[in-house]
Amino acid sequence: MTYPYGTGGASPYGTGATPGATPPEATTSFGFPQQRGGGALYPSAGASYGPAGLDDATRPFSTPEGLSPPTEQEPPAQAAPKKPGRDRYLDLLRSIALVRVVVYHLFGWAWLTVLFPSMGVMFALAGSLMARSLNRPALGVIRGRVRRLLPPMWAFSAAVLVLLFAGGWNPGSDPDNGGTWGWVSLFNYLVPIGAPPFPWHLGDKAGLLEDTWPAQAAGPLWYLRAYLWFVIASPLLLWAFRRVPWATLLAPLALTAVVGTGLVKIPGETGNAVTDFAVYGSCWVLGFAHHEGHLQKIPRYMAVSCSALVMAFGLWWASGHLGPDGWDLNDIPLAQATWSFGFVVILLVYSPSWQQLPGRFARWDKLVTVSNNRAVTIYLWHNMLIMATVPLIDLAYDLPFMNERLSSALDTTYSLWMFALVWPLIGAAILAVGWLEDLAAKRSPRLWPNGSRRRAAVR
Repeated sequence: MTYPYGTGGASPYGTGATPGATPPEATTSFGFPQQRGGGALYPSAGASYGPAGLDDATRPFSTPEGLSPPTEQEPPAQAAPKKPGRDRYLDLLRSIALVRVVVYHLFGWAWLTVLFPSMGVMFALAGSLMARSLNRPALGVIRGRVRRLLPPMWAFSAAVLVLLFAGGWNPGSDPDNGGTWGWVSLFNYLVPIGAPPFPWHLGDKAGLLEDTWPAQAAGPLWYLRAYLWFVIASPLLLWAFRRVPWATLLAPLALTAVVGTGLVKIPGETGNAVTDFAVYGSCWVLGFAHHEGHLQKIPRYMAVSCSALVMAFGLWWASGHLGPDGWDLNDIPLAQATWSFGFVVILLVYSPSWQQLPGRFARWDKLVTVSNNRAVTIYLWHNMLIMATVPLIDLAYDLPFMNERLSSALDTTYSLWMFALVWPLIGAAILAVGWLEDLAAKRSPRLWPNGSRRRAAVR
């Protein structure tokens, strides 16, 4: 059967590809960070999800000359600054971004890219965490981020490669990247410095998985490539931002206007990589601005007004450059860059820096904690798991009580059944391979890290 979702673009690694809208969505350090997991997607090893404690120390009381000290009242105590911990507002944004990515790849609704630009949000959160980490030596930070990213990716790559080779794929005879280079480029399944090779079609269209499954599976890997290059470039970007902040912040938007509009064309995957870096570069640097406190120095009305103008330009540009999927901003780089930039500015300007989720959000605390601890796993596996729902749902057609009316009802609600089934499958993936994120972060492996144990310890 035909899947309700599609690649939506020429390449799953370029900005214009539907899988690229995910992503990346990449957790935890992915900012999926962490976040895209180690750096931006997943939480840092010592992160605390419980309420921050207060210092017992009080301000020393002194008696001004000529006044008698109070005798019936103790001096007022002053609370010390809150202990550092997870910013639950940022964690909530990351969870929303991940959910939006899954829903987008399942239903393919173009308007979701306007409603909530997940990839821009995830890169911004990753950039903020990266700036915080760069208070330590840069080489060690980069090594730690890469270490957190690779083991979860290796597990995913192993599963994909086993299926590819079992299906008879030979990278040496690939029409796009054949010969010796086809085998050499398999290295990108180990370290995402470029685009890994895969066949656009493999197997039978009427088989267990539709023949386009390799492109669907490989789609999220573009985010890991972009995330890795942002991590490597971060020491230089942060250095530049601290000296010429406005130029560093706006330079990626200017680059997008050059390479994302066809004014200058860079062929192949190199062009896709440069475009991705340009489109989301300003969001990454916005993460720096958030961490450094620059956004709080700008009057809120001015930040929101200017962001609204930038976003309006993005929509105007999109209206004249609609792609094959209409208003899908993933197909319109300059619109994606400007809309995501303005959207992220507003989110970060209003950042309340929660140490606990307030009000009605508190009921989602455990799921927010799990999704942030397993952001890399969720992001990597969600496309494969969406496809896995199809053969499972198809089993219902063979049930003895299925008649023509029930089969028609199942056809009509097929996407809803996929939506309902994919979340238990994601939960199963978290239980099966999510613990690799803990090992990558040098933590004790946990099957379902929802913060319950830590909260119990705090109580």
